[in-house]
Amino acid sequence: MTSAPLAARLTHVSGPLFFPVTAYGPGGGLDLDTFRAHVRNGIQAGAAAVFACCGTGEFHALTPQEFRDCVAAAVEESAGRVPVVAGAGYGTALAVQYARLAEEAGADGLLAMPPYLVVADQAGLLRHYTELAAATSLDVIVYQRDNAILTPETAVALARVDGIIGFKDGLGDLDLMQRIVSAVRSAGLDPLYFNGLPTAELTGLAYRGIGITLYSSAVFCFAPDIALAFHRALATGDDETANRLLDGFFVPLVELRNQGRGYAVSLVKAGVRLSGLEVGEVRPPLSEPDADHVKQLAALIERGRELLASGESGVGGAGVSGVAAPGAGGGGSAPGAPASGAGV
Repeated sequence: MTSAPLAARLTHVSGPLFFPVTAYGPGGGLDLDTFRAHVRNGIQAGAAAVFACCGTGEFHALTPQEFRDCVAAAVEESAGRVPVVAGAGYGTALAVQYARLAEEAGADGLLAMPPYLVVADQAGLLRHYTELAAATSLDVIVYQRDNAILTPETAVALARVDGIIGFKDGLGDLDLMQRIVSAVRSAGLDPLYFNGLPTAELTGLAYRGIGITLYSSAVFCFAPDIALAFHRALATGDDETANRLLDGFFVPLVELRNQGRGYAVSLVKAGVRLSGLEVGEVRPPLSEPDADHVKQLAALIERGRELLASGESGVGGAGVSGVAAPGAGGGGSAPGAPASGAGV
């Protein structure tokens, strides 16, 4: 943990937010050495923060001891250079336990995942996140998605809670997000906001339009050069470069991601393996992506780097060399299957 407040360290960042995958060895157990290398590589590549054991890091699949070990490893590798935020989820009692483990491990903050399974009303969500924020000294970012969707009124109430510093949106309802931002601002409050959609670059221009510029980048896990180029373009208003990367890389990537359930995690992990770091496979209930889809991912990464090198005009998703159109080739899930799973 560092002494500087988390909100201050995340207010103006020079790179994407890094959500590392969790590495497993050949027997399926935790591989902390490889995880450390993955975190170290990300920090050296320019990550603004490390969000350990969150969606991409398979929080749902980790035991409490594995969770604590991973968070501690991320903290040690960061050595205060960038903040480390840990996931915390399930019901309130378990979320509090994970929060305290993260605090013991030296994390700087928490990403509060949606409560497990139940669809709570607004009063229940408010109580859940309020109790979680009170359980430790760590700053909390509330992750809106799935069964944890906030009304503007609840967002205002949460923004007033000591320790809650921001909201991460994994829903993608820009109308709702604008109303939340407006309501919170009208209440005289100024929390952080994050675009937390899978492959958040795809919606980066839209979120920038309502003042949300922080985002989590799954691509940074396996192609940090492409992710950083897009981040710079978005931050500097270089929409020509942003659109070239969107049309030639990110849109086809999303079309590929949508070919399988859980690909928001498993395809990212496959990408990390393609980069040369053997992080192992995903744990059940997720499963590995189709082999042909992994080949398409490799071709897409190559194409993204060609776009960086050449600065050539963008192309549509169907025109990317070596990448099949949605539903073509391979196997796996049916075309158009949602990219479910934990995401980032």
